[in-house]
Amino acid sequence: MLNNIGLPGLLLIAVVVLVLFGRGKISSLMGEVGKGITAFKRGVSDGSKELEDDQADAARDVTPEESRDKA
Repeated sequence: MLNNIGLPGLLLIAVVVLVLFGRGKISSLMGEVGKGITAFKRGVSDGSKELEDDQADAARDVTPEESRDKA
């Protein structure tokens, strides 16, 4: 169904949306979408940093000094 929508169809949809919502509402909506994407990327970055920190802590050698000398 969506495979049949070409450039003229997309332009018609864009014009209808612009008429219904107005230019100001669409620009504020796109600004909110941009803020959401930025917050999502920041959250993913923070999550990956936490995982790396946890892995670094888990990989630390916790063998007692006496056992390390014997090996």
